[in-house]
Amino acid sequence: MRRFDAIVVGAGQAGPSLAARLAGAGQQVALVERAELGGTCVNRGCMPTKTLVASARAAHVARHAARWGVLAEAPVRVDMPKVKARADTVAANARNNLEKWLGGLEGLTLLRGHARFEAPDVLAVGEERLTAPRIFLNVGARASLPPVPGLDGVDYLTSTSILQLDHLPRHLLVLGGSYIGLEFAQIYRRFGAEVTVVERGPRLLPREDEDISAAIREILEAEGIAVQTDGGDLRFEAQPEGVALHREGVAPVLASHLLVAVGRRPNTDDLGLEAAGIVHDARGYIQVDDELATNVPGIWALGDCNGRGAFTHTSYNDYEILAANLLDGEARRLSQRVPCYALYIDPPLGRVGMTEAEARATGRPLLLSRRPMSRVGRAIEKGETAGFMKVVADAETQRILGAAILGVEGDEAIHMLLGAMDAGTPFTALQQAVPIHPTVAELIPTLVQGLRPER
Repeated sequence: MRRFDAIVVGAGQAGPSLAARLAGAGQQVALVERAELGGTCVNRGCMPTKTLVASARAAHVARHAARWGVLAEAPVRVDMPKVKARADTVAANARNNLEKWLGGLEGLTLLRGHARFEAPDVLAVGEERLTAPRIFLNVGARASLPPVPGLDGVDYLTSTSILQLDHLPRHLLVLGGSYIGLEFAQIYRRFGAEVTVVERGPRLLPREDEDISAAIREILEAEGIAVQTDGGDLRFEAQPEGVALHREGVAPVLASHLLVAVGRRPNTDDLGLEAAGIVHDARGYIQVDDELATNVPGIWALGDCNGRGAFTHTSYNDYEILAANLLDGEARRLSQRVPCYALYIDPPLGRVGMTEAEARATGRPLLLSRRPMSRVGRAIEKGETAGFMKVVADAETQRILGAAILGVEGDEAIHMLLGAMDAGTPFTALQQAVPIHPTVAELIPTLVQGLRPER
């Protein structure tokens, strides 16, 4: 039995930083990883996919260069092996840098293998047994598969396996009209593939407001992406050159490749949670309190596996909360975190706080403001005026409840509103701000000046 002061299972965004911080405090720490260091973000998520987004945007801009008065006479071609190699290199460099950093930390032991509980304070990793008074779980999540008839009889891609493609699909069928599916849909459309998105619900991005969903559909369809919604009655069938999607009353979709992007599930089903007595919900997410503790003393869960945030930044913030509470004597809580994220289609969607629908459901007296990107100077100058920005605030407290910027640089400009929400300042303070001209963010004071009672 090998004894440590702490064991961290999973080397995603929270695990390595927490392990390093604990080791820096003089503890003997084991960091256990069964696959690649860096987790989803580095290997299968943010870094490779946003590298693909950049390549796809380059192809799109080159193809439409005449809009900006630039003449590209030859047809634009995409070298898919080079595109893949670039994404692979970005991920590999990040992974290698992480390994070098961790390998040089005194007090940290990096173990490769699959960890599984045998008792609340004992983990088996291969033939070894590890024990520690503190155990931290940062095991991430993976793509989930829906129970669609015929899916088990066809070839399909997930958000992980599609990253291995080094050729252009003739026709990519995307099952799932949410964040991951829409990003890949636009990427491959811009690379030159025919793309069809099928969403089983009544609209794309069901977690967003209806006006956001409608505007994003319009943006994607303008690029030639076919979108089908209300696709609840589905059946797949293998074809000699791909797959067919059948729906009652609708012509079959015949595609060369199928991407299944209908959500993710936590990597907790093979952790031996029952042996430790750790409570999880029906989907496998480990239940944690406001300080990330599980029901078992001495065990915490961070990142995607706790169901309290499915993003790199929320996973890292989980680490920050735990480190502050355990090592710095603070009392930080998950409930203090302002939710924020982005959808990396082009133009991107930056989101913070409540949606308009969520704000209305609170029953509070609300103020609303909306501004089209066609009235944002920076967007006009760049020739990219699709989308809009909007903000919703509490009329009594004058606090911002939520905001969305769907438009060029929306993923960056949203941080002006996020900063105000994090600081708890009233929106009136933003009205007096003097942002840099010309930027997208400079319209945020104007946006909040336009707040009016909801109709």
